[in-house]
Amino acid sequence: MISRRNFVKTSLLASAAATAARSTMFAQPAAAPPTRFGVNYVPRKRWWYCWLDWDQQAILDDLRGVADLGLDHIRIQCLWPYFQPGISNVSERALANLHALLDAADLAGLDVEVTVLNGWMSGLSFMPAWVAPLANPWDIKVGNIFTSPTVIEAEKLLFKRIAETVGGHRRFLGFDVGNELGVLQTPGSNPVSTAEADAWATEMLRYCDEIAPNKFHVNGVDHSHWFNDFGFSREQIATTGHASVVHSYIFFDGVLDRYKYNETGSLHLAEFEIELACAYQTDLQRRVWVEETGMAKQWMPESYMPEFMEHSVRNIISTGKAWGVTWWCSHDIDPAIKGFDTLEYGLGLLDRENKPKPMGRKFAELAAEFRRSRPEAPLRKTALVIPDRGLSTKAWPPDWKYATPYMNLVSRGVSPAIVLESRAKDAETLRARGISELIQSGG
Repeated sequence: MISRRNFVKTSLLASAAATAARSTMFAQPAAAPPTRFGVNYVPRKRWWYCWLDWDQQAILDDLRGVADLGLDHIRIQCLWPYFQPGISNVSERALANLHALLDAADLAGLDVEVTVLNGWMSGLSFMPAWVAPLANPWDIKVGNIFTSPTVIEAEKLLFKRIAETVGGHRRFLGFDVGNELGVLQTPGSNPVSTAEADAWATEMLRYCDEIAPNKFHVNGVDHSHWFNDFGFSREQIATTGHASVVHSYIFFDGVLDRYKYNETGSLHLAEFEIELACAYQTDLQRRVWVEETGMAKQWMPESYMPEFMEHSVRNIISTGKAWGVTWWCSHDIDPAIKGFDTLEYGLGLLDRENKPKPMGRKFAELAAEFRRSRPEAPLRKTALVIPDRGLSTKAWPPDWKYATPYMNLVSRGVSPAIVLESRAKDAETLRARGISELIQSGG
């Protein structure tokens, strides 16, 4: 429950002299651009194994199906061992197929975010074979993808070759450095401290800006860093790259252990994650990308799924802080492709015949609505104050210490912002965010 013992009314009438004397990291926010709607592309034919067996017409057909939903961008996955089979070898065939995909996207009118270091995706490991032999029993960090200078040099080679191939393409949106890289930050494979993880991500994003300037580069993290003091820090994710990224799933983010699929915690999960990201940001102009969100029939009745989507998307839009909503995923997976968890096969907005499913039609309706008329997001005058740090240091399970009081406020009809304790007494910061009431979290 929310502890109101420390309920505070924050005056916005501080003296002009005091305000002028206090420097602040925040600037007044400009009008937000329209929210973008897109999808995480999953090819119908051969999944992402298609990098080795390319069918340009099949890709073009898929992307035309995505474009017919009225979407404007896709996020794609470069399986790391296919693109870089050797430490100094980048596949020319994979690069050519990547360029061909962006050509197909251009014909369909879609921008493309290219996710590169995919050593893990959809529950399967795709680590390059050359990483493991670099490790040895005497120095486990030799082959560490976050700390080994030799491996980092190889990673940069891959980014450089991709930038040379598609960096100037009109449909190249930018780099996502890797898909949910926190999954690889484990004691058994790539042990890394938060300081080391942050240093790696900062350097890789800097390098992306160097080789592909003026593009939209991000770090595609999952929930584990937002819900736990693990791997990349929230401060780092919220201040580097061109947007903060959240991946929002009611099953993986621990919601269904606490709420039903149609209750507050489920319907407001992505909204909470956006507000949490904004609490750690130092620039009011910065947006949050809901880079992945979706649902499975194993989590709720199929008949409710379009309604769930609508509630979730409207709550995302209500923040006024979302760069875009990118659904997972575009197409159902062919069951003939074995090896994935059962829930992975039916997540598409489009079926295996490239036809819109009910979820696809609902997403298209929402995209069209918010493209026609962008509602003005109401100011969130009440803010939940949370400690800067203090969550579980384990990657699992998700720690709901911050999320529970937030959802309690929502259940009472409040649409709260979130403020860090370290900034809660900065009247200028609060005023810049439109906050006039603070409520301390309980615990």
